[in-house]
Amino acid sequence: MSEQAPLIRLSGVSKSFGPIDVLQNINLDVPAGEVACVLGDNGAGKSTLINIIAGLHQHSGGTFEVDGRAVHFDSPRQALDRGISAVYQHLALVPLLPVWRNFFLGSEIMRGRGVFARLDKARMKAITDDALRQMGIVIKDLEQPVGTLSGGQRQCVSIARAIHFGARLLILDEPTAALGVKQSGVVLKYIAKAARESGVGVVFITHNPHHAYMVGDSFAILARGEIEMHARREDLTVDDLIYRMAGGAELESLQHEMGR
Repeated sequence: MSEQAPLIRLSGVSKSFGPIDVLQNINLDVPAGEVACVLGDNGAGKSTLINIIAGLHQHSGGTFEVDGRAVHFDSPRQALDRGISAVYQHLALVPLLPVWRNFFLGSEIMRGRGVFARLDKARMKAITDDALRQMGIVIKDLEQPVGTLSGGQRQCVSIARAIHFGARLLILDEPTAALGVKQSGVVLKYIAKAARESGVGVVFITHNPHHAYMVGDSFAILARGEIEMHARREDLTVDDLIYRMAGGAELESLQHEMGR
């Protein structure tokens, strides 16, 4: 295994459902400590790409490598075992449960044995508080229902939880789509923090070029199941990204045809 291998590498990856080609010839590298932004409108194939990386779907063609070794995941559990964790737009949080319970949902720490086993509430609260503070998030009352937090705070709780439980690669599905300007800024700050300080690789799925450019190291524009542009941050400006995201060449052609 090469020490220089990225966390994940997709080479010529495709996905078909029966006669329908959903993804074609997808090439994507995500090194540790970097944010790879994948931009595209609805129907571009972003969800299918997420599902392949997260183990929900198997790719039909091409090669998917983790740490330089080819993989074919049969389930999300296999992806998680390799350190790949997806945080979806509709968060897997239970609004009425406290913050600490949501942090450990499905991975509760117990004390005692058998019929005497009980939740180790104090330890879980301490770990939750420490993990959130490492991300720069301070929640005064971890007993408050997670549903009372802002949308940005809930996203950050999910990101911190994934990192605590061993995520080396985070897939973030439109994390700022339903947030206001201030809350989006909070989430973008912690996305950058996760990559730069925790060394986590991030696949940031979004349709917002401004948000992408604030945190991204590389950018891929997905359209009709194919990558139409791939560039490093140093090779383009935010205006270039907006132009390409908006289908600049196609718009210019349309304007020419309409005589405008």
